[in-house]
Amino acid sequence: MSDVPVQRSAALKNVRRIVVKVGSALLTDPVAGLSRNKIADYSAQLSELMTRGYEVVLVSSGAVAEGCKRLGWRIRPETVHELQAAAAVGQMGLAQAYESELSAHDRGTAMIMLTHEDLADRERYLNARATLGQLLELGVVPVINENDTVATDEIRFGDNDTLAALVTNLLAADLLVILTDVDGLMDRDPRHQDGAERVTTAAAADTSLDQLASGGSGELGRGGMVTKLRAARLAARSGAHTVIASGLVTDSLLDAVDGADIGTLLVADMTPMTARKRWIAGQLRARGDLQLDAGAARAVKDRGVSLLAVGVQAVSGQFHRGDVVRILDPDGVVVAQGLSNYSSEDVARLKGVRSEDFAEHIAYVGEPELVHRDNLVLM
Repeated sequence: MSDVPVQRSAALKNVRRIVVKVGSALLTDPVAGLSRNKIADYSAQLSELMTRGYEVVLVSSGAVAEGCKRLGWRIRPETVHELQAAAAVGQMGLAQAYESELSAHDRGTAMIMLTHEDLADRERYLNARATLGQLLELGVVPVINENDTVATDEIRFGDNDTLAALVTNLLAADLLVILTDVDGLMDRDPRHQDGAERVTTAAAADTSLDQLASGGSGELGRGGMVTKLRAARLAARSGAHTVIASGLVTDSLLDAVDGADIGTLLVADMTPMTARKRWIAGQLRARGDLQLDAGAARAVKDRGVSLLAVGVQAVSGQFHRGDVVRILDPDGVVVAQGLSNYSSEDVARLKGVRSEDFAEHIAYVGEPELVHRDNLVLM
């Protein structure tokens, strides 16, 4: 479409802070490990964006793949300890490569290793935000990767697409650029079907996109188009647009930021959440579940009201006051997530009880709501 660049330029005209995610498929292969040429290319583009006045944060995969190469492993291992060993070996090469290539452009670098626990704990979340903000003020490029060396399945993000989206929320960035090995979101999988056409622009929240996303990933990666679409929706919660584009094309990062007709632009067409609600929405592992009756589920989902105990039918998990809980409809579908005002033991006593009768069931009565609307996010 001839007007796509015009539409994109309009959508991206106020972008100042950018999170860039580069996947393993672009940086590595099972034999050669890290591609220094590609890292040099992306580093040059990042430096150019900074020259233009943008703040940039890089989320980069590649540590495990580089470690596999250094250890002589041609296939990504399955066991946690092997993965952690590969990450520990490969992280040295990843950090060295970015430091070397960015310093050639007189850019400082900082390596930031994160696990989900770093962003799940409110104090550590705020500390991470402050540190990254200070690095950006200093003109340093933060290079972020999941800390695979210590992460386990219980605390890992699962893929760097999700990590990049949560960093976008953390920093209230304006744009997330996900560079991958395909041209963008396609109407069919180009690796297995001919005639695939690129989706140029769409709303991130458009549910019709779900059937277009493929769950596939390369030998050395964990993500697929499903995770990229999910990342775009996470990023949209802070008002950030997302571009999914091929990192194999020359200057693709610069073109994506300039609004050129490459990749898929997923527009954040929702009102940005407050910083606190972004943190709540970003918690990927809730401590417990509260299942509601149909009326309470409709009230929460359609009106975003506070959750009262009278509408709760069942409670599961073990959680304390202030922990994140999921809110489910009668069919078990998650409709919201929020901070509980009571422990799981208290909620088990209070389910189905009117607020004015709390004192008959628990020793200490605090708030009349189980989850206040200010601490509740619709999912």
